[in-house]
Amino acid sequence: MKLLVAQLNNQDPMNPVDNAQMTSQIAQINTVSGIQQVNDTLTSMAAQMTAMQVMQGSNNLVGKNVLVDSNTLNVSNGVASGGMDLAADADNVKVDILSPGGQVIDTLNLGAQGAGRHTFNWDASSYNFAGQPSFKITATTGANTVGSTALAADTVTSVSSNNGTMSVQLQGHGAVAYSDIQAIL
Repeated sequence: MKLLVAQLNNQDPMNPVDNAQMTSQIAQINTVSGIQQVNDTLTSMAAQMTAMQVMQGSNNLVGKNVLVDSNTLNVSNGVASGGMDLAADADNVKVDILSPGGQVIDTLNLGAQGAGRHTFNWDASSYNFAGQPSFKITATTGANTVGSTALAADTVTSVSSNNGTMSVQLQGHGAVAYSDIQAIL
């Protein structure tokens, strides 16, 4: 609008701006102003949606167990839980439990498993290493390796918003984005 006023103040009095041109410029300014108002409204609505998600997430997630992409196990009350996503059916699935230094300390033989998500529990009552254990999945069909994704189970302790993104604080894995949660158990 300042530009339009400056143009009017500095126009040649012998050759004034055409009415049609002036109307066109005013319409363009109104369009830009309208777009800015729409952007401001959408930004406000996005912030309100995030706040509502955090409130709803707090009520529905705190205290729940979730699966996240990780091969680090959280030991709680002598038990560690994890999971996996198998890309295809497997004749044999084995989970090696590893110390923080990478030493195999236990092996779970889960046998044949179908494609999809599966969970497991490991008795960690005798686990005495400093730090969290991890695990490695070996899934095969015959001589072929079946693709797998490691999933760690953890408990949600709080839900918050950071820069418009909802994040979840986990007991053993720290803060992760809400979108990193693969399943709620």
